[in-house]
Amino acid sequence: MNILVTGGAGFIGSHTVVELKNAGHTPIILDDFSNSDPSVLEGIERILGHKVAFFQGDCTEESVLRTVFEKYSIDGVIHFAAAKAVGESVQNPLKYYDLNIGSLIRLIQVMGEFKVSKLVFSSSCTVYGEPEVIPVTEETPRKPANSPYGNTKSIAEDILRDVIISKQDFQFIALRYFNPIGAHESAEIGELPNGVPSNLVPYITQTAIGLREQLTIFGDDYDTPDGTNIRDFIHVVDLAKAHIAAFEYINDKEDPFFDVFNVGSGLGNSVLELVTTFEEVNDLKLNYTIGPRRSGDTVKIYGDVSKANNLLNWKTEKTLQEALKDAWRWEQKLALKK
Repeated sequence: MNILVTGGAGFIGSHTVVELKNAGHTPIILDDFSNSDPSVLEGIERILGHKVAFFQGDCTEESVLRTVFEKYSIDGVIHFAAAKAVGESVQNPLKYYDLNIGSLIRLIQVMGEFKVSKLVFSSSCTVYGEPEVIPVTEETPRKPANSPYGNTKSIAEDILRDVIISKQDFQFIALRYFNPIGAHESAEIGELPNGVPSNLVPYITQTAIGLREQLTIFGDDYDTPDGTNIRDFIHVVDLAKAHIAAFEYINDKEDPFFDVFNVGSGLGNSVLELVTTFEEVNDLKLNYTIGPRRSGDTVKIYGDVSKANNLLNWKTEKTLQEALKDAWRWEQKLALKK
């Protein structure tokens, strides 16, 4: 099948493009490089041994979307394209609502015009807020978001659900995923943050390589075994494969359909555990310190992924250790290019 991947040059999108091709599908990338880099396309090409169809453009623009759908015979869409920095969303909420919500609305409208009904949406565990019970299941109540970014994910899910309730002929899945880390084992693609990383693992690897002076762990007095926050870390390749499993799950559905799935490792690892594991598997010492708590941080969250295991026939294959080895290999490869 020909599958449009919006934001396909991004961290998760690029790995999903590779796994789509490995699964026998034909990915078409739509990206404007606002949060990615053209070099990612070269990495994908080196992994696959050939170029992948690519269209540069902003998917908040209907004219861009129509051009892509006119040029390619699209069978379905995996929608990643979004702004994702929590702090920036607090400072500039209108940008986030316009991009993250506006792009989804326009995408669904153009899909309808071209009779394309299958969509897998990139959602997030941020919809659960600070959960009262863990692990969270898909039935865990959503809570008010801590940021405009998180709120865009909740609103997007509501939009998908409401379109299906209206009996329009679409089949949607929203994947609520946790903390993707790692890189492709070839070290040809990986996480490529613009400026100072907002995610933990690239900050760890940049500190290890010498780009950052020191890593700060925000708080060690939480109600957790070692006092640091607990998260659910999933290897990005496992996450990419979940999108293919989700797309293939809805491919044979004809009636209006919407469902949500947790996608994570199903395990809770603390921030300090992540740091010490990184040191152990890569045989190095990281310069880190303990700082004060950071406002808005969830104390602990990890997911029950049995629904995805059972219905999507998907499960994680890679370990935390493998993810941290791959992330470090990718950072070293980046350093060689500079």
